[in-house]
Amino acid sequence: MAAACAAAQRPVQSVTLLAVGKTFGADVLREAATAGQRAFGENYVQEALAKIDALSDLRAGIEWHLIGPLQSNKTRDVAAAFDWVHSVDRLKTAERLSAQRPVDLPPLQVCLQVNLDGEASKSGVAPAELLTLARAVAALPRLRLRGLMSIPAPRAGAAAQREPHRRLRGLLEALRADGLALDTLSMGMSDDLEAAVAEGATIVRVGSAIFGQR
Repeated sequence: MAAACAAAQRPVQSVTLLAVGKTFGADVLREAATAGQRAFGENYVQEALAKIDALSDLRAGIEWHLIGPLQSNKTRDVAAAFDWVHSVDRLKTAERLSAQRPVDLPPLQVCLQVNLDGEASKSGVAPAELLTLARAVAALPRLRLRGLMSIPAPRAGAAAQREPHRRLRGLLEALRADGLALDTLSMGMSDDLEAAVAEGATIVRVGSAIFGQR
């Protein structure tokens, strides 16, 4: 990350490392937290809730981010347990999260997941529908809309990897021009971290490069 930030002439503090613990146990995440890692990303709600409970003694020093698809019947648990949700792609989901966020907690930080390539197998709002959804989510109480997230199809080579990240950055800039105060681009994983940082990622989601192959 430091090398990628240096190459992009960005301060390393401008990018947050999100350690993705999918399929790894709470003991592995505890080791990472002991080493100084603060932000953890999880794909599956039930698996994540078990880890959040197992690491409850570290709760004050950890941010929990949901980065996987969110079903409507899981929104209450997510609203109560997580700090961030990166995968909001429908107004109904956002409305439920807003209504179910406990009043004693800070607003839930959310990103809108964008399906850049129109892949039927992936979640995400279509770029053409993004502005309407963003305006509606930004108006909800108990949520704070922070930015955009994407999981583009794998590409080979730095130039090809940068292209979808550039498009996501363009979408964020368009929303800002519309008056939305957004500051987050959640993009890039172990294999395309450098390309994402070069295009302005503020959160990179890294699993295998930290914890090993699943």
